[in-house]
Amino acid sequence: MTELLIATKNRNKAREFAQALNDDNLQIKTLLDYPDYPDVEETGTTFSENAHLKVAAAVKALHVATLADDSGLMVDYLHGQPGVRSARYAEDHNDAANNAKLLAELAGVPLAQRQAQFLTTIVYQNPATKQEIEVVGKLSGQILTVPRGNNGFGYDPLFYVPSLHQTLAQLSTEQKNQISHRGQAIKKFVAAYQKL
Repeated sequence: MTELLIATKNRNKAREFAQALNDDNLQIKTLLDYPDYPDVEETGTTFSENAHLKVAAAVKALHVATLADDSGLMVDYLHGQPGVRSARYAEDHNDAANNAKLLAELAGVPLAQRQAQFLTTIVYQNPATKQEIEVVGKLSGQILTVPRGNNGFGYDPLFYVPSLHQTLAQLSTEQKNQISHRGQAIKKFVAAYQKL
């Protein structure tokens, strides 16, 4: 059985990867399986750099094939902010504070100038085979002036997808996973991983 570490403490994220990979010969672990493993400081200036930092640290410490991702929101009018600081834009992992800050930063900006993208970068390294994969998923949309919908998390209630005429928070989990930046990146990763 092949072991794959998902460098996260988020069980839902690990479950999402496991379902997408759908491989009975794969034993998936997370950082929850290594309680003494220290948090890795995400000091990169891009999602790619942060994903590489997380993978490199886990590979060095645990010597196991590892996958990590980094995601965030990039608003054109704000020159790509909040970017790598998306989860900590106003307060650490405080969705309400982050959304309030985003709305304040965009106060008075017309809808036509509120374009944004959600990006996810996934990085995989196998220290035994020296194989590496890096893929990116992207979803374009606009930032609304008021939140809509009760599903999702983070910036989902403000992120409007014009082709669907809905925010991410108005979609079901299944609908969101079909179009989301993370969903796209996972599909690309699975396709590349299955070719290894």
